[in-house]
Amino acid sequence: MTSHNMTWISYPSKNLSFIPSEEIEAFIASQNIISRLMHCYIAFFVPAGLIAGICILVIFIKNYLQHRVIENLDLLLLHFTISNIIMIFLSFTVITRPDYLKVTHFACNVLSFFSNFSYFNSQYVLILMLLILLFKRFLPKTALSKTIRRPILCVGFVLIYAFCLSLTEAVLVGTDNSHLETDCQLDPLFAWPEYEIVKFTFGFGIPSFLQILCFTVLFAKKAPAEEPALQQHIRTYPAVHILSISIFICRLFYNIMILFRTTFKLQKSIGTPKDELMMNIAEIVLFCESCASLVFILCFHKPCKDEILKVIQNCRRGNTANNHHEIPVTTMTHDSGSQ
Repeated sequence: MTSHNMTWISYPSKNLSFIPSEEIEAFIASQNIISRLMHCYIAFFVPAGLIAGICILVIFIKNYLQHRVIENLDLLLLHFTISNIIMIFLSFTVITRPDYLKVTHFACNVLSFFSNFSYFNSQYVLILMLLILLFKRFLPKTALSKTIRRPILCVGFVLIYAFCLSLTEAVLVGTDNSHLETDCQLDPLFAWPEYEIVKFTFGFGIPSFLQILCFTVLFAKKAPAEEPALQQHIRTYPAVHILSISIFICRLFYNIMILFRTTFKLQKSIGTPKDELMMNIAEIVLFCESCASLVFILCFHKPCKDEILKVIQNCRRGNTANNHHEIPVTTMTHDSGSQ
């Protein structure tokens, strides 16, 4: 693959001289929108995502220490949770918006590598979860089903696959001018056009095809008589199905914008401030998806939901007990006052 000279590319907001005077107001408005979205994400989504992620880790570790065993699905959700927590920490790169993080090309490439590793990791772990549920329902005793239901083996394969894809993406970012400072996004603007094509194909196209295939089989194929009805199956594992839908929607929007950015690169165009605004919105939506996914696991995955309900019930009992202890003291105070 031949090298590309990407030194010509820059953000429209960094080239104000090319913005017509009649579009200056629209440009300022777009900068304000980006800034407000960033503040909203940092203020609401990041705390919710990190708190949910920490709660999930504590619950899974506590259950493992109590029972000395962890369910296959729980292990994959634990792996998924760790990937999303890493992505949330990497998302702090948006804290400078509407400006961009100033680092060297090399540092930006490193950030991009870890971002892609988390991105591919979470995407293919989700596919694994869907496959495990599918084989458990339709082919519980086959050799392939037994292989897929070995979570450590499957997680190891996903980690190696995600690492190879991330390494490929790091090469496609390019190694020119590695010591020079640049404006950095986790998907660098100065990456070669092939970078976005590979990310779309292996990070969205193939996984989405597999997701749609899994859902098609789930809804179209008749399950064995001993298996529960479809509605009951979905109610038993709501977290995985909710995650599939939310990730597909958020990553669809992001990948569409990635492809638009590729067309600009191929046309040797930097785009408009509106294009930059849409790309920034798509990136923040992608980060919001990482936070929301952890909240969905905490609220809808049965072991997590049961543990949260137990904590709430204990808090209520504690408050009730405190109220009962306070009532006699109040009564005695009134009695002594009347005497």
